[in-house]
Formats: sequence, structure tokens, C-alpha cells
Amino acid sequence: MRRRWILLACIPPIAGCGSYSTFTLPDPVGRRSPVSLRWVVEPRPVLEPEPGSWDAVDVLNPAVVNRGGAYFNFYSGFDGKTWHTGLATSADGRHWTRRGKVLSPSGWEGASIAANGAALLVGGEFLYWYQAGDPPRVALARSPDGSKWTRHDAPVVGCGPRGSFDERGAADPYVIRGGAHFFMYYLGQDRARRQRIGLARSTDGVHWEKLKTSPVLGLGEAGAFDENGVGEPAVWTSHGSWWMLYTGRDRAEHRRIGVARSRDGVRWDRIGPAAVFSGTEAWNSKVVCDPEVEATEAGMRVWFGGGDVAHPAENIHGRIGLATLHIEAR
Repeated sequence: MRRRWILLACIPPIAGCGSYSTFTLPDPVGRRSPVSLRWVVEPRPVLEPEPGSWDAVDVLNPAVVNRGGAYFNFYSGFDGKTWHTGLATSADGRHWTRRGKVLSPSGWEGASIAANGAALLVGGEFLYWYQAGDPPRVALARSPDGSKWTRHDAPVVGCGPRGSFDERGAADPYVIRGGAHFFMYYLGQDRARRQRIGLARSTDGVHWEKLKTSPVLGLGEAGAFDENGVGEPAVWTSHGSWWMLYTGRDRAEHRRIGVARSRDGVRWDRIGPAAVFSGTEAWNSKVVCDPEVEATEAGMRVWFGGGDVAHPAENIHGRIGLATLHIEAR
């Protein structure tokens, strides 16, 4: 999911908006070596819109957490007017049972979106960072069970100052743990409508400092699959590197998932076109987006959004699919 935002100025002050520093991620896991990448994609979606329900139009943006062997999926659903966050659960990550809508826009969040988030289990509690408001900013909610939530009463990551890469929006959060910190990769939009990926860190998940040198991933070259925008990152470490899956948009608003590699989580190198994941089924023929990852013995399991309409936001007949990214040392 991606919003075409109205270019409004953020309203200072906002929690997490004024602190900047220089940092990198902890050393990656494993020994760095050349690798080969191979996608294996399941042909059918694993979660689809439910006619007549709050997610009847689009089902996208999986945010999956494994707690005690059970999978919790905090996914985004669109009813034709508003984006909400819902919960589905599963024993295997493939067969899902809907548990209903758990978050809708409220208070400062406005009326259009409380979704497009990232979830972690911390101290037995779910933390869920999500996109809300207009212009978009990052909100935070907490839950002991995934159903009942307590929201923070203000954004935790807001827009940057005038002239910054995220001056007009901060969205698409993806949060990981590394050492003593949380690290958030997120989409920033500037006044020229360029959408690029930045980085912030926090010790508590609430108060964030942004990387001075963001964005960490910019637009692709002219003619590339990601020349019109990048966002919706998912990050992990293996094989002596940090890895990122991200959504790229081309000029026709087709979306595909690209792969990038880094030694420090700040300076990223794109992997070549052969690693780009494009949809090959009718239901994901125009859009592949919103990756979420889990490390398994078979490779990186990737939940993703797919659609058959080329549009940057919604009404794409969105569904959630499942793939495996095999990363093998050469």
C-alpha cells in the first residue's frame, strides 16, 4: 500500500522529529561471501478480501509475528474509504483465520488510515508502528494479546525540517532489533514527491533519532523498475550482510520487489535485475509490494502484497501472497 499524499507541511513539534545523529547498525551475522538468489513463489494468495467486510476491497501489508509457535498477522484492509489494521492468526503462516479489525483511525490520525505497519514482540507485548495522519507520520500502539490496543497519543516519528527528504511525510515503517536499539527503516517524501527510504533508531521504540545522512536508498536509474519511487522496506541479517527487500515503482506505477545488500545498514548496493521479484500470476500481475520476512531453514520466507491494477495506493484487488527467497553461498 502506498499513499499519494497531499503536500502539506508537518506541524512541529512532533515526538522523534528533532533529533539527528550519525550511526550504523551492529555488525551483520555470518561471513560475507558471494551468493546466489532464487525466488520460489506460491501461485495462489494466502489471504484475500472478504466481500461485504471491512477489508472487502484490498488486503495488503502483512506484518507477521511468531509468538509461541502461533503466527499473528497485523495486515492492512481497505473498505473503499478507510484503511484499517486487522488481525489474522495461523499455525503455519500459510492458512489464516481472520480475527477481525483491531485498529481504525482515531484522534490526530484523522479518518483515512491506521495501517501499513510493522510489529515486534517485546517483553511479551506486541508493539505495532503504523502509518496515520495527513501528512503521514508514524504512530505506535501496544497490545498484550493482539486484539486490545493502547495507542500513544502523538506520532513517534514525524516529518523532517524544510528541505529534508521526509519533509512531507514519514510512512511505511519496518522495525528490527539490533543490540541495544530498535532500528526503523521508513519511507520519506519530499516536496518534489520523491519517495525514498530513511533510517532512525531508538532505545525504547518511542523516542527516535534520525540518521543525518538519510535517505539510505534513493530512486533507481532512469528506466529501472524503481525509477519513480522506493519504499516498504523489510530488513534482516545473514551471510555477513544486511539485506533489504523494498518496493520499487516505475513510471507506469507497476510495482516490484527489489533486493539490496549492505555492510553497515546505511550504505546499500542494489542487487542486479535478476533478483527483482515480479508477479507472474493474474492476481499479482501489476503489483508486488509490502514484503515481510521470516528466516527459516529453507530460506527467507516472504509474505507480500499483490494486485492486478497498476495504482500507487489502493483499489488494486490487493491480496497477500507467500514466497521463499533462497540465498545460497557460492
